[in-house]
Amino acid sequence: MKNFSIIILSIIVISMVQNVSGQSDDAGKKIQMELIVTDEQKIILFASFAIAVIGLFVYLARDIILRKKTPYDSKEFDSKNDKTYEKYHSDWSDDYEELGNRKNSKEDKEFRITSQNSSLPDYYKILEIPQNATHEEIKKQYRKLAKKIHPDKNKGEKSEEIMVQINKAYEILSNEELRKKYDTYLNKD
Repeated sequence: MKNFSIIILSIIVISMVQNVSGQSDDAGKKIQMELIVTDEQKIILFASFAIAVIGLFVYLARDIILRKKTPYDSKEFDSKNDKTYEKYHSDWSDDYEELGNRKNSKEDKEFRITSQNSSLPDYYKILEIPQNATHEEIKKQYRKLAKKIHPDKNKGEKSEEIMVQINKAYEILSNEELRKKYDTYLNKD
């Protein structure tokens, strides 16, 4: 193996020496490097370049050219006009879930941590409503309390703090999904 590598190395060195000596102009010879191209050769070169460029474009556009037309292409649908809606409201995006991710939301984590610390606020008491209150009753009570406690009308020191609690309670209880999650954590106590 060592002999083989020495032979390969010597062949490379000899070929480099020949290249360098062939390019030197020691003997005063003038090397004529002028390229003469006739008009016919220019036409052939240009035509072959044009064919190569057209071939490249056809190759890149082959999917568009060869795509079979469907009934969707021939009719006018709203989704064809508004591609951004289709892009962001695809049926495929709802089913997709990354591997290893659980569907725990920020609220789930917050409810879990506060229930473990026994500091989960009772949003029903904050809004002064029963646990079986309807969405309309929650909304009505929220508006009533907001008008009464709003910091612009009530100049009390804690009015802003109370208003934040009322807003948070309304945000959780007015959303059916969040309300169900909240109720499960509230009933664990």
